[in-house]
Amino acid sequence: MKLLSFAAAFVVAGAAAAQDLPKTQLQIVGGLSNLTAYQQFEQPFWNKTIPEKSGGQITATIKGFNEMGLKGPELMRLMSQGVVPFGTATLSYFASDNPINEAIDLPGLAPDVATARKVTEAFQPIYEKFYGEGSKVKLLGISTYPAQVIFCNADIKGLADLKGKKVRTSGRTQAEFVEAFGGTSVTMAFGEVVPALQNKVVDCAITGSLSGYSAKWYEVSTHLLALPINWNQQIHAVNQAVWDKLDPKVQAFLQENINTMIGDIWKAADTQTQEGYDCNTGAAACTKAIKGKMALVVPTAEDKALLNATLKDKILPTWAARCSADCVKGFNETIGKTLGLTVAK
Repeated sequence: MKLLSFAAAFVVAGAAAAQDLPKTQLQIVGGLSNLTAYQQFEQPFWNKTIPEKSGGQITATIKGFNEMGLKGPELMRLMSQGVVPFGTATLSYFASDNPINEAIDLPGLAPDVATARKVTEAFQPIYEKFYGEGSKVKLLGISTYPAQVIFCNADIKGLADLKGKKVRTSGRTQAEFVEAFGGTSVTMAFGEVVPALQNKVVDCAITGSLSGYSAKWYEVSTHLLALPINWNQQIHAVNQAVWDKLDPKVQAFLQENINTMIGDIWKAADTQTQEGYDCNTGAAACTKAIKGKMALVVPTAEDKALLNATLKDKILPTWAARCSADCVKGFNETIGKTLGLTVAK
């Protein structure tokens, strides 16, 4: 009976806390609307979780940036200007603005999701300062897509087979990775990849294992190399002036719940990476209605060693050369300490 009384009191206290929140309406520009990160996490979070947990006091409208006619790279500028109040954007979109945006997702840096999260959390304070001071944007957290892997409409057996291949990449460091193996990097938007693979404009393309499945890359690809190249982390942020106008109780409520959502996305990234492998290749473990028929290429010890060596010998030195001394110092003091790496400027 005491337990029931305590539970009832807890519910009443929660409802009372929600009632203390002032009425607030928010506008969110989310990630790509056709991907699971948006459909399974962002959209229900803002449309359902936040209104329910706030007792209807906080409501939000959300659309994926692609639904707004945006390409992605302009999101930080629009958040900085306050045109986009809250936004979600992939860090690699801003690589050309400053190499610091590549620091947590260099190819080969994180062979698994646990390492990717450690690296991200280690470097997050540096991003918070960088965006806060430079763009007047408050960083609310960093999530991830499933592992970025290689889809090919060609017979490949490992990384060495990238030699001579035209490979779609989504960022500069991915391009450097492909070129390190003798391939040719081709930059193109996500939505253009299916016809490009189909018409042999490119031989291969890199994206999240489940993102590729969602976009039906299995219809135009034959081989999937199950080796995480990188992760394509996303930042969740808000214009600082917009944030400062919110009631402190609303700020605390939002930050606590955003932290939970981001934790859920990280947990899902591991299972979704495997789900992408399973469903693109038609494995029995795939529970989706439509299954691909791609060949799963299991990475060898040699592939993993090659990726690690390429990171140390080519990717890191090239990146350090274009990043500032402070950027490299920040890397060594955070990610470097976490992984036992030292980068020289």
